[in-house]
Amino acid sequence: MKKIPFNTLERQFFMYQDEYEKKALDVLRSGWYILGPEVEEFEKEFANYIGSKYSLGIDNGLNALVLAFRALDIKEGDEVLVQGNTFIASVMGITMNGATPVFVEPDQYDNIDVDLLENKITDKTKAICVVHLYGQTANMKKVMEIAKKYNLYVVEDCAQSHGSLFDNQMSGSFGDIACFSFYPGKNLGCFGDGGAVTTNNEELYTRMKTLRNYGSSKKYHNDEVGYNARLDELQAGLLRIKLTHLDELTEQREKIANRYLSKIKNPKIVLPLVREGATSVWHLFVIKTDERDRFQKYLEENGVGTVIHYPIPPHLSKAYEYLGYKKGDFPITEKYAETVLSLPLYNGMTEEEQTYVIEVINRYE
Repeated sequence: MKKIPFNTLERQFFMYQDEYEKKALDVLRSGWYILGPEVEEFEKEFANYIGSKYSLGIDNGLNALVLAFRALDIKEGDEVLVQGNTFIASVMGITMNGATPVFVEPDQYDNIDVDLLENKITDKTKAICVVHLYGQTANMKKVMEIAKKYNLYVVEDCAQSHGSLFDNQMSGSFGDIACFSFYPGKNLGCFGDGGAVTTNNEELYTRMKTLRNYGSSKKYHNDEVGYNARLDELQAGLLRIKLTHLDELTEQREKIANRYLSKIKNPKIVLPLVREGATSVWHLFVIKTDERDRFQKYLEENGVGTVIHYPIPPHLSKAYEYLGYKKGDFPITEKYAETVLSLPLYNGMTEEEQTYVIEVINRYE
């Protein structure tokens, strides 16, 4: 029996091993490890890639969100609209600033259902947090129209969507601030924790730059109580290498996803959809089935690794019990949590491995 892991990171490393190792040695030998030239160059290159004026290296994706809402002065008494089926970090960025998340059901593309947004807006609503889940950009045209109509901020959570488009515009270039994670498993993943924010607003950029470094814009001059949320030189250097290969890595993922979409033919399996005008970078390939637990066990018995993204929606998590939600409050979100399953899709996955996954799925009864 074959063993197909859900994900494996070393193959991507070996593709560009010489470049990574040279960069790591260069940084180690430079003697400069925090907020140096590698971070500065990565910020310029990443802003250029996304199509935003500014980018700022942050130590992880959660802190990117925390700093974003803090820079927008989102605080206690404020509400932020956010989709119900996201990873909990999207919500934590809101609540760690004292604000209240207002959950919105997802659409058939697994992203926030823009047709439900206006009904959720109150006089306390200050922002919309849009999560480009699984790698597909949400319907940003409609989001931005609603935000403009009601004078709301837009924060994009791009942790899973590095390089995806809507109407040929890059995710991370629409909202007031966009937040990225470079956790190793991400499409643009580093070799530890890392993150970034992008913005076109100089004032927000300057404030977040101060906030990430103890609230200090000048050494030992602290303007406000800030964070230690800096991307380090080593991770920035390695990200610079990977960024030069990101389009090539994305193309590989698209080929695997397209093969799955055309070859998996099992009436019990619902394949993911991509909205017209949007692209997906296939951070995850997420199917749905009413027999999820049985199907996952079957795949495991046949050597195919899978992961559930995500089994417990934030509104039903212990962390957010205090919000007072109960099972049944968001039926679509909850249905997704009970039926979604992520299949193996990783850079360096061989055609033979792909074929095996497809054949095992098509044999399932």
